[in-house]
Formats: sequence, C-alpha cells, structure tokens
Amino acid sequence: MILEAKDLNYYYQDGESRRFILKDTNVSFEKGKFYTILGQSGSGKTTLLSLLSAMDKPHTGEVLFNGQNLEAIGHETYRRNKIGIIFQSYNLIPTFTAVENVLIAMSITQNELPNEHKTVAYNLLDYIGISRDKADRTVNKLSGGEQQRVAIARALSTNVELILADEPTGNLDEEMEKEIIDIFMNLAHEHNKCIVMVTHSNDIAQQSDQTFYLKKGVLHNHE
Repeated sequence: MILEAKDLNYYYQDGESRRFILKDTNVSFEKGKFYTILGQSGSGKTTLLSLLSAMDKPHTGEVLFNGQNLEAIGHETYRRNKIGIIFQSYNLIPTFTAVENVLIAMSITQNELPNEHKTVAYNLLDYIGISRDKADRTVNKLSGGEQQRVAIARALSTNVELILADEPTGNLDEEMEKEIIDIFMNLAHEHNKCIVMVTHSNDIAQQSDQTFYLKKGVLHNHE
C-alpha cells in the first residue's frame, strides 16, 4: 500500500463535548488504481483529504506513506516531494504561462532540474492535451478545463506516484469533466499512479476502481 490511514479521528471541541468530523477512519490505497471518496457537503471529505495530504493533522491516529509515518517523513517534505495535489480552483499563477507554471513546480521540488527541463515540461503538457501554442499562453487566457489540465501537468511534473484531487472537475462542464477523468484513469492504469479524488458526483464514483463513501464522519467501503 502506498498510502494508509489508521484510526484517524478529527473533531472540534465544544465545551465538554466533541463534534467528530472523522471517527475511527481506516483506509488504504495502492498504486495502479483510481479511487474516489464520495460524500455530501459537510461529510468530512475535504478534511480527510487534508489529513492525507498533510495539510492538517489528525487529533489521534496516523497516516503512512509507503509504510512510514508522515511525522517521520516531515509534512513539508511529504507535500513537496512525495505527492501531487490538484484543487478545484486550479491554484495556478495567472500571469505566468502554462509551461512556466509547470517549470516553477519542477524547480521547487527538485534539487537539480533534468537536462532539457523545458522540453520535459512541454512534453508533459502535450501529454495531457495542452498544445505548444497554448503552453506559451498565460493561464488566465486558457479555459477552465485547460487550466485544470495545466494543474494536472504541474502535479505530475515532480514524477510523484500519488495524486490527491479535491473536486477537480467541480467547475467544469460535462464534456471537460469526462476528459479529465479519462486522464486520471490513464495515469492510474497505464502509468501505475495512485489517484485519490474527493467528489460529490455519483457518476464519477462509478467510473473509479473503488469508491469510499463518507457519511457523518464514518467511512464506508463500496466495492
């Protein structure tokens, strides 16, 4: 297993009582699969993703990456070098070109950039459907679907094995959503990546290899 959560608990303290957002959560993920975490707004999906991505810490329990506790790896090291994170809002630098956004991610996460690193960035963008012409445009001149593709390329640019995605198709139309899901499926099945995607869409969940359903802080396994 590339990623495991063991006995995670996350709650808010309200006087003497605790309001649990996640309760005794256990889940594991392996490479080569596309997973979805399904649930309504307020069910704890984003909280779980925040814990899996080390953006936040559980009150009790632990998250393991390749069998090693995230505390031992170091949260910043884990986020910088071990995983890619894709957000619904893209989180790109709007005045930079698509290729510049990818290159910045590569320079932050790698001590030494590969030779011809710009060619690598262009090839990566081409792989996920961004032509050379569009790669040289500032991202604020690209469509929402194109910007999300750039965000995927940025996440892949560090050659990570694990990608965590928080409602990445939430701002996209149905056609573009399908194209993004196809990319995720290809990354999992053809390139042996582990993709974990939070969504409220049953349609997307049905396309994934395995779905976990989160309801009132309790995670259920839906094969």
